[in-house]
Amino acid sequence: MIFAEQDAEQQLVGPLGAVSVAVNDTGEIGGARDTARDFLESLQAVHGLPVSSRAIGMAQLVVTELVTNAQKYAPGPCLLTLEATGGVVAVTVWDSNTTLPVIMPPDPARIGQHGLEMVTALCQSFEMHRAPVGKRVRATLTLADDPGGAAAGRQML
Repeated sequence: MIFAEQDAEQQLVGPLGAVSVAVNDTGEIGGARDTARDFLESLQAVHGLPVSSRAIGMAQLVVTELVTNAQKYAPGPCLLTLEATGGVVAVTVWDSNTTLPVIMPPDPARIGQHGLEMVTALCQSFEMHRAPVGKRVRATLTLADDPGGAAAGRQML
């Protein structure tokens, strides 16, 4: 089930667009990734918003990691929401498990459990909160590469 809202009039006062999709099992993770790509491409085509191919790829990776974690660690479906505002896209995943994920420190000898490590390295911001039922994990990504040549994603200070 997909709910979408896109309205050019909202550019200055709210989100440029948003899409949500329920993901019922691991077989639908590819569809969630496709939803991210389609949403970002529509921002570009319909609204003329600059969205780099690098940002699309990073958003697909973030969606894959967050939805995979939700499917792996929480019973039942999860809800993926993508929302574009002010040159960034927020990727939010809700699931039914109240346990917050642990971001492991970098360890090249460790096999597995590098997903959130990659997500936090790519994103402008990353947050997780318990909800009345379950939790929400949210990551934001820059949509366009900097005209000065900096790649989209986390801007190091």
